[in-house]
Amino acid sequence: MTTRRLFAVALVVSLLVAGVASYYASSHPDGLEYVAEQTGFIDSAEDSATVDSPLADYQTSGVDDARISGGLAGVIGVVVMLLLSTGLFWLVRRRGTDDDESGIVDSGDVDSDDARAERARQSEA
Repeated sequence: MTTRRLFAVALVVSLLVAGVASYYASSHPDGLEYVAEQTGFIDSAEDSATVDSPLADYQTSGVDDARISGGLAGVIGVVVMLLLSTGLFWLVRRRGTDDDESGIVDSGDVDSDDARAERARQSEA
């Protein structure tokens, strides 16, 4: 499997999990909120600073259908993380020397397939 195909399959699976399977996730509150309810100190909690954000509480604001709202929030999260991680990897990627325009650094220790094939041809002759 090529790297490009692997990334494409991983993206599709991530989008399906975020957009479809997230609807079937537990509707119970997260662990801390659950413990706060059980022990009786949930009323002393303050709202988060992001309570009015478009994706607060794993929902998309402005979308009335809970299934679509949660799935859309998951898909938006996957896309945002993909863009952020791609940008980060692009910024820190290893760059070649000025002589090497391809961006691939040749360590000199690893034989390329072409070099091995050439040596095999020479030894057969």
